[in-house]
Amino acid sequence: MEVGMKDAFDMSVSPVFSKDGRQYAFVTFDDGVRSAEGRIPECRIMSSNGFSQEEVTQLEDYMRRELTHLKKMASGVNVLSAFMKD
Repeated sequence: MEVGMKDAFDMSVSPVFSKDGRQYAFVTFDDGVRSAEGRIPECRIMSSNGFSQEEVTQLEDYMRRELTHLKKMASGVNVLSAFMKD
């Protein structure tokens, strides 16, 4: 991801949600100034604040390249245990 090569980003992945028989998860990118939220498996940025259109495209490309890994991350999120951590 070219955007990430220059900048340090925090990336988080939501747990898997299900609606109308379709599963999806959200991927959030944040560098303390800019933020963006995408949705997988569509690999589309749904909202962004501070990223150029070129950077949004790079984030979408990253999600496509890393889709298998992102899906595994989302399926491994345990909401209850994350909530119970201090």
